[in-house]
Amino acid sequence: MKDETTRAFGAARILRQFFFGAIISGCNIAIHAMMMLVVIGVTRRVSELTSSRQALRLTAVMVAAVSLLMVAHFAEILVWSLGYAIVHVAPEGADLVYFAFVNYTTLGYGDIVPLERWRLLGPMTAMTGVLLFGWSTAVIFEVLQKVLSLIESARGGQAS
Repeated sequence: MKDETTRAFGAARILRQFFFGAIISGCNIAIHAMMMLVVIGVTRRVSELTSSRQALRLTAVMVAAVSLLMVAHFAEILVWSLGYAIVHVAPEGADLVYFAFVNYTTLGYGDIVPLERWRLLGPMTAMTGVLLFGWSTAVIFEVLQKVLSLIESARGGQAS
């Protein structure tokens, strides 16, 4: 009977961590999706403003896209640190923004470790970070391809 109770308590703890982590991950995905709309709008506008100078166009669009994506990642890290604060994931006095950064980027120094009852949140943070960094990489690549295509089209139009 005691083993069943222990297993049930352990399963409940894992589910609690999973659901809380899923909520924070969902918030992160929503932030990233909204930022994609901003990236698309800003990069289009920057591309239009710099269309007369192709090297400037490429540089300005890429700087804008990457800067916005970095802002998104920082906001997502702040959401994780807020989540950590809500459920008291780390030991008292731990820098939760730093802890979220280390987990989100999968750096994993190990100088701050989560309390045992919340230890699943570190890997969930890392999983979310990897997913969103991959998404950002795909967006950066797509933006680069679009700008290079516009540059090639402009060169082709001038040669006529």
